[in-house]
Amino acid sequence: MRLVTFNGGSVGYVDGDEIVELSAHSMREYFESGLASPETGRRFALADVALHAPIVPKKFFHTAGNFREHEEESKRVNWSHKIAPWIVFFQNVDAIVGPDEPVVYPEHLTEELDYELELAVVLKKPGKWFSPEEAMDYVGGYVIFNDITARDIQRREMESGVFSFCKAIDTFCPLGPWIVTPDEVPDPHDLTMKLRVNGEERQVSHSSRMSVTIPEILSHYSALGYSAGDVLSTGTVSGVAGFSEDPASLYLKPGDVIECEIERIGVLRNPVVSWQEAHEEPAPARVRW
Repeated sequence: MRLVTFNGGSVGYVDGDEIVELSAHSMREYFESGLASPETGRRFALADVALHAPIVPKKFFHTAGNFREHEEESKRVNWSHKIAPWIVFFQNVDAIVGPDEPVVYPEHLTEELDYELELAVVLKKPGKWFSPEEAMDYVGGYVIFNDITARDIQRREMESGVFSFCKAIDTFCPLGPWIVTPDEVPDPHDLTMKLRVNGEERQVSHSSRMSVTIPEILSHYSALGYSAGDVLSTGTVSGVAGFSEDPASLYLKPGDVIECEIERIGVLRNPVVSWQEAHEEPAPARVRW
């Protein structure tokens, strides 16, 4: 089943070319209810609705370092800091945008805007301190996450050993296009993953290349406590602009269109727009974060 948020906040699931509306007032409420929400009786043509980010979680667990190929490519270009395994921090949920919504280029903050394709997991129930063997019982679905990153800010942040602002700026968290339930993804470690910019493939990998499993990741961070509807990302794959031999030619710019595709889930598409286009006024004065 594909779960969607649409037309300003309605919740439903995709049935062929239509969306069946559910009575829940938000996707978080739907998960908090135990995925039990009656149908309203209304149906909408999928082609006629505006899809939004499928969920805005209470907590967004941002994990990284799980695809070691990402670290290996960083070594080839002498990235400033080691990408250690078991990285975690909380994402800014206010930065979430949905399919076809723009990523706003904050040119007053960064000149190195990058993309990162990730598979994310949605938790279907609360939990804490559970084992890898129990972890899949907590999975309510899978969603595509594009971890937009300002690399120049990230390098400066990492001088202190931590980073977060570089990934948490407004619109830097595209999520969607829907949540696909586990019955449609029999093995989350058997998914082809691709990211394209203007039709050109930039990241191509496979979820089997994680150095740890999704149950291990979920269990590892369960000490922090999950709520129903929380989202946990699983880290990006190789092929980011910042770790290429010529990053300046690959960094995102206004006018670009990013497409993130994960097998069995779908395609998350987002255009990049300038600050002027988004806000109808010039960007603020340049600052060094």
